[in-house]
Amino acid sequence: MIDILFEDGEALVINKPAGLPIEQPRRGGTSLEDHMEQLKLGFQRPPVPVHRIDTDTSGCLLLARNPKALKRYARAFEGRLVGKRYLGIVDGVPIDEEGEIALSLSKISSAEKGWRMIPAKKGKPSLTRWRLLQKLERGSLLEFEPETGRTHQIRVHVASGLGMPLLGDPVYGNPKSGPRTMLHAAGLTVEREGKPQIAAAAPMPADFLAMGALDGSADS
Repeated sequence: MIDILFEDGEALVINKPAGLPIEQPRRGGTSLEDHMEQLKLGFQRPPVPVHRIDTDTSGCLLLARNPKALKRYARAFEGRLVGKRYLGIVDGVPIDEEGEIALSLSKISSAEKGWRMIPAKKGKPSLTRWRLLQKLERGSLLEFEPETGRTHQIRVHVASGLGMPLLGDPVYGNPKSGPRTMLHAAGLTVEREGKPQIAAAAPMPADFLAMGALDGSADS
């Protein structure tokens, strides 16, 4: 079962489990597509994801319930009218309590390592604000508010900008340091003209709690 965090006639926000890809993997296996029948919730057509979060990332994912809503919400993401809040456990403790990371990012690919994002002068600009929430036995819990939505943005920013990759990150850190890439989409808001905003919050996942993260830390 997929937990639903917000529902109305135009939109759903679901709590995507970590490890569940949005699209069917080439090698086969389950994906969010396998849950679309359940997520119709009485509508004739299945909802459609408006944006992407990585397979390993848990938390808030916005789905549009009709084509008009899909176009409108896609424009909202492009126009940066969407508020996003993430939680992540990084491998280390920052010196400062808060800050921001601005890097230009480009995609590279190689036969051995596959593709990844790297800081590059000619890349696309990206900005993430962060705040230290809690020091843990291993690493620390940070809150992130990305101003832009580049691929792997937070993962690259903490690894290259802070020098502290997310625990478990197989591309930018050490896959053996955590049960998965420890990133969680904790909150999502979307402004809507003439309607109440979409607002959803995903609870702290069990694997974060198991590493000592305190439930409710993001509100402190």
